[in-house]
Amino acid sequence: MLNLPAKELFSRHPGNPVISINDLPYQANTVFNAGATRVGDEIVLLMRVEDRRGISHLTVARSKNGVDGWRIDAQPTRMPEPEKHPEELWGIEDPRITYLEEKQRWAITYTAYSESGPLVSLATTTDFRHFYRHGPILPPEDKDAALFPVRIMGRWAMLHRPVSTMPEVGAHIWISFSPDLKHWGEHRVLIPASKGGWWDANKIGLSPPPLKTDEGWLVLYHGVKTTAGGAIYRLGLALLDLKDPRKLIARSDEWVFSPREEYEVFGDVDKVVFPCGWVAKGNDVLIYYGGADTCLALATASLSELISWLMKHRT
Repeated sequence: MLNLPAKELFSRHPGNPVISINDLPYQANTVFNAGATRVGDEIVLLMRVEDRRGISHLTVARSKNGVDGWRIDAQPTRMPEPEKHPEELWGIEDPRITYLEEKQRWAITYTAYSESGPLVSLATTTDFRHFYRHGPILPPEDKDAALFPVRIMGRWAMLHRPVSTMPEVGAHIWISFSPDLKHWGEHRVLIPASKGGWWDANKIGLSPPPLKTDEGWLVLYHGVKTTAGGAIYRLGLALLDLKDPRKLIARSDEWVFSPREEYEVFGDVDKVVFPCGWVAKGNDVLIYYGGADTCLALATASLSELISWLMKHRT
């Protein structure tokens, strides 16, 4: 018999969605999939905004409490620059933000949509007003990438999701290492997609960057299940060893968050919850996620409850 929780692990904010297209100070199609971090006494979101051409750019929103009172840049904060960076020809998407204490700056891994397909690019910033593009760091097709905030065994580490040219192979979460954030190697599958009828069968990917806890690196990932009614994007949990994240300690057997509300079920892409950023405040964590590729929503959870549940519901 399944050991079902007495309550949901994630609580949706009652004011969801917290940011929609009507909140933007300029015209666009949708706003979703935002990286998130704390800068001083503010929560900063780096939001993916799709314009009316279908090309995505990134725009910053700031809030004192991370819930409302958002101050959104009057113009796009970062537009694609295909003249200088041809890999950005069809847009820049889905940023993940990691603060690198050693570098005293934030690193942003994002999807650059090139003519050859989506790839992973890197940018850094100290203020979320000025950005330095480091260019592509992984070739197509690859996305859903995020850095660990510290060196692991003397090297930088990154989670990402390459896609094979053979569909039957599936799409899995990989880990790679680098001495300099530019050249990446020792690639290996870390969390394989399930098979058969599981909620995370055949295709999975990292959601926000890994979060350091006393028990290990907590990973929130998405699983894509293809059904007769279309794909469903749900979320699951995993835990990696603190000293050696190549070691998978636990992985949830059940999904922990699924499209349910209207703003998650109906939109440009139906039945999608897709977080790119979370911010820990003590034992509480704020999770910012895209709803149906159309708006930005907020959920909260207890870190201790997430880890406790995961250790009881692991494969």
